[in-house]
Amino acid sequence: MNGNDSVFYFLYFAVLFLVSPWLGLFIAKVLDGEFPKFLKPVVAFENLIYKVTGVDPGKSTSPKVYALEILGLSILALVLVTLGLRFQEFLPWNPEGKPGLNWDLAWNTSVSFVTNTNWQAYSGEASLSYGSQMLLLGVQNFVSAAVGIAVLAAMARGILGASPVGIGNFFVDLTRSTLYILLPLSILFAIAFVAQGVVMDFSAYVGSTSLEGVDSRIPLGPAASQIAIKQLGTNGGGFFGVNSAHPFENPTPFSNWLESLLILLIPASLPFAFGKWAKSWKAGVSLFIAMLLLFAGSMIVSFWSEIFHSSQGFWPNWEGKEIRFGIAQSVLWEMATTAASNGSVNSMHDSFSPLSGGSAVWNILLGEIVFGGVGVGLAGMLFYVILTVFLAGLMVGRTPEYFGKKIESREVKYALFGALAPGVSILLFTALASSYEFGLSSRANQGPHGLTEILYAFASAAGNNGSAFAGLNANTQFYNFALSFCMLLGRFAVIWPAIGLAGALMSKKKAPAGEGTFSTDGALFVLLLVSVIALVGALTFLPVLVLGPGVEFLLQGTGRTF
Repeated sequence: MNGNDSVFYFLYFAVLFLVSPWLGLFIAKVLDGEFPKFLKPVVAFENLIYKVTGVDPGKSTSPKVYALEILGLSILALVLVTLGLRFQEFLPWNPEGKPGLNWDLAWNTSVSFVTNTNWQAYSGEASLSYGSQMLLLGVQNFVSAAVGIAVLAAMARGILGASPVGIGNFFVDLTRSTLYILLPLSILFAIAFVAQGVVMDFSAYVGSTSLEGVDSRIPLGPAASQIAIKQLGTNGGGFFGVNSAHPFENPTPFSNWLESLLILLIPASLPFAFGKWAKSWKAGVSLFIAMLLLFAGSMIVSFWSEIFHSSQGFWPNWEGKEIRFGIAQSVLWEMATTAASNGSVNSMHDSFSPLSGGSAVWNILLGEIVFGGVGVGLAGMLFYVILTVFLAGLMVGRTPEYFGKKIESREVKYALFGALAPGVSILLFTALASSYEFGLSSRANQGPHGLTEILYAFASAAGNNGSAFAGLNANTQFYNFALSFCMLLGRFAVIWPAIGLAGALMSKKKAPAGEGTFSTDGALFVLLLVSVIALVGALTFLPVLVLGPGVEFLLQGTGRTF
């Protein structure tokens, strides 16, 4: 690590630690309807939206209605985006005359963006028009992120409140998440990216002749506006095929730093928002520290592996990296994007060393709870909080409680389902794809690395991450439909238990804390929480991680590469 990298890391974490508490407080307040005076024009516009759409902002709905509204919106989006991509030649802003996608790829892409995964079995500049990127995928980048924040807000109301009426209004939460959080920040950072040289226009591709006399076309498009929300909303889908490794998406050292920061900005803020809702700042800080410890562990392993253990010997591994960013900045992005279910890349994950690639897979396999996706990541972490509190109660022989509410079998079942369902789908589909030619034929590499490519694909889909080991050809009918199923399961197998848990706890009375109450805002709680997460992750995924990255690491020591 050189001096530039040290400054990069210092400024990155300094700004993240300083801004995330403030942003978390702001998020909590606006979702509760507490608006600063300078937002009066936006409040008036919000009220106009409710008036036009007929939404009653004062009406709180039951968990069942809240969940059905999410499902209804998602189904509508799936239909519209799939049809739009299939017939994109009829959409505006298509100067290159891009034809519609095949049905299986259109469906896969639609599921990908509606579920906040942004898995891409296509290259944006080769397959999509400007209209498709903006009107279809860009809109879902906002909506899917806003849905995640809404789910967290509803879950927090159920856990922390004492209302028999409901857990909030989904359309109000959706509107406020977009108007006050995602849209203003996206506009601000889109302007910053344009200033750094990220392309933002509607011109046709530019013809060019290289020094060797080869004719080519240079892709352009309205990228800057899409880059801002793709990072902020933990969406991650690139405007161009190689994502933020492309100089038109990420042209300067500052744009690289800013895009890296935006990956974790909102996910790192939400624990503090939860602390504000809980009226316990220490509870939010404890959740943040638990996430930070898990993140730091993966960072250390990945950094050591890239710097000191490459396939060519004990020296830095430059394969798959942009020279202009270097190894240290590539590792930080790799860990941030897999910890936060973002999935954007500024280097090629398939080229990382076995332990570094394994660390990225580990972040995803934990359920995208190490900061995780916007909203849904912390919701997933709260499943593990419930399990930790339950286990702690068993150890001391006391009925477990969380913020004064008893944790009983119903709550534990919701938490277990939300924590384990995505992992089960990952293992089942990885086994299926590894056993038959329709799955194996897409590998670019044999042996343990080929297994890791398949594992990474299904982990990324079920974890709603979207990044990939690019050595796997995922644009086949089997992978398009199998990965679509995993994306849907990974999204709704977290959302529905989260809403169910909120419903189970919302009407329970709070018991006052006593001498035997297990504290959920101290060092012991953080230690137990991290231990439970690591234990569940190890028991679930250790065998396949050993067969993939583990075996490849050991074989590299004998000089074998894959």
